[in-house]
Amino acid sequence: MNSILIIVFAPLLASIIAGLGGRWMGHTAAKVLTTAALFLACGLSWPIFLSFIAGTGEASVTPVLTWVQSGNMTFDWALRVDTLTAVMLVVITSVSALVHLYSWGYMEEDPDQSRFFAYLSLFTFAMLMLVTADNLVQMFFGWEGVGLASYLLIGFWYKKPSANAAAIKAFVVNRVGDLGFMLGIFGTFLVFQTTSIPEILEMAPAMQGSTITFMGARWDTMTILCLLLFVGAMGKSAQLGLHTWLPDAMEGPTPVSALIHAATMVTAGVFMVCRLSPMFETSPTALAVVTIVGAATCLFAATIGTTQWDIKRVIAYSTCSQLGYMFFAAGVGAYGAAMFHLFTHAFFKALLFLGAGAVIHAMHHEQDMRYYGGLRKRIPITFAAMLIGTLAITGLGIYDLHVGFAGFWSKDAILEVSYAAGGHGTGAFWVGAFAALLTSFYSWRLMFLTFWGKPRWIESEHIQHSVHKTPEEAGADTTGGYHPHESPWTMLVPLGVLSLGALFAGQVFSGSFLDSASFWNGAIAYNEHLMHAMHEVPKWVKYSALVAMLVGLFFAWLAYIRRTDLPRQVAQQLGPIYDFVYNKWYFDELYNLLFVKPAFWLGRVLWKKGDEGTIDRFGPNGVAWVVERGSVLAKSVQSGYLTSYALIMLLGLVAVITWVLF
Repeated sequence: MNSILIIVFAPLLASIIAGLGGRWMGHTAAKVLTTAALFLACGLSWPIFLSFIAGTGEASVTPVLTWVQSGNMTFDWALRVDTLTAVMLVVITSVSALVHLYSWGYMEEDPDQSRFFAYLSLFTFAMLMLVTADNLVQMFFGWEGVGLASYLLIGFWYKKPSANAAAIKAFVVNRVGDLGFMLGIFGTFLVFQTTSIPEILEMAPAMQGSTITFMGARWDTMTILCLLLFVGAMGKSAQLGLHTWLPDAMEGPTPVSALIHAATMVTAGVFMVCRLSPMFETSPTALAVVTIVGAATCLFAATIGTTQWDIKRVIAYSTCSQLGYMFFAAGVGAYGAAMFHLFTHAFFKALLFLGAGAVIHAMHHEQDMRYYGGLRKRIPITFAAMLIGTLAITGLGIYDLHVGFAGFWSKDAILEVSYAAGGHGTGAFWVGAFAALLTSFYSWRLMFLTFWGKPRWIESEHIQHSVHKTPEEAGADTTGGYHPHESPWTMLVPLGVLSLGALFAGQVFSGSFLDSASFWNGAIAYNEHLMHAMHEVPKWVKYSALVAMLVGLFFAWLAYIRRTDLPRQVAQQLGPIYDFVYNKWYFDELYNLLFVKPAFWLGRVLWKKGDEGTIDRFGPNGVAWVVERGSVLAKSVQSGYLTSYALIMLLGLVAVITWVLF
């Protein structure tokens, strides 16, 4: 059997069996089945990826079945494998397999483990369907599949109101983006008369400069199509304006956050833009929009990350910011750099989220960093993993020595290529450099608050009241009642593997992603001149990210180690500015005012005035009233006397005869 069929459908089969048969097969069997299926898919994905690295891989399409035949619209369900797909396969299956293993320890006490693992595998299958799509409809199938699975996973703890609200929010916000994506697909079929991605990309250059009627006016065809498609990418990849669902997605279990933020759902938009890059190359306007939105998201999310106290929320906004880097790299035409950062980001962001989950597990589910502190000696393995992840995301590395963590190779490349591109890219470079400083600050702030300083968890009433102690332990306790503990091996092994990725993924694969047109082999629009120009930028550009990282590290050390009173003083001095950033630029409040409240008001009007006041009043309730009044009248003539009934029958008979005769 073709290995790609096993890679894609093994998670689906495992999900179905574990989901439907979890009750009778037991939690352990369900976990073994789903985890084994993902490690099998991972084991088959890496040889495919390495074959493209070695230059021996060839693009292929594996038919599955004929899907739709309707008029002149015909397309099959087929699995496409090329360099771009191979990159996504190893990202998705590697992170998902490790998340499955990690969940053995994290979800050990949950009574619905089988359902959780079934959802995880379903999520992975949907993402694999998306990245192997050979046509836009199949891509949309996977696109909606990850939306459904994310709804199920974010709201997994459905008895928790905040989890339900976050799941609904993610679902609704993504529907806004998906409307744009659907319109883009419809428009693309209208223009090209096909949904086949290879055929569309082949014909796209010939459509450059053409116009189309849209909303009563003439517009550039490719600009309209690309912008509509990009709206879908904005929703799925949480770009500014449609980002509000992503930070709330942390209401699901921490392994879900790692899977959504690192390897699957949020990278779908970046993948789609890179897959359709020949289309975007025909529209400078669309590329400018992608660059500006990406840069704005990069800066916006980084500012918010500097003020949050929830450890998962800080990392969530970090994801928004890093996605901004990927998009403005794609916007300047450096699709290889965008995919490279997607690749390295998967390792260090999954590491950070799973590391945060290990901290939360150690701290008895406390997520507020104000109640952490001094944990590096209590959970040293988790500390080491988080330190590696922090060094990777902040991009520690030295250009002249050609050594550095994963983020150094990919994020620095984005800054260099943006500067080399000029135009909008120059502005994106400066925004990205400042965001790198903020990234360093909030990342080291997280580390210092969590692992250094005095143990503030002694003061956490939530932790102390939730810990069950024996009388002997309570009497002898000198640390406030709780001892943080290291996680089980099922959680630590994934941290170790991801640490290797955060250490070496950038250095090992940078040449293939950035400097090899033969590696991509037409899978993306590869601008060889631009990728060469990035190496010719001034040396100060190459060192800008390192300087930003060191400045951010210094200010974080100053504020949270040296002068711990400084953050409060700065917050008081900044006043409204701090409140503005801390409250996430008031996007949620704005959307609540503009959309949520009017929607609820309209719903109440339609419910009270329309449904109950009109439809029910004159429909079911009105008919019921007529029947009720008629029954009262009918009851009044039901005397129970036979002579009365005979008289009524006689009168009725006389009336009928009279009507017939006269």
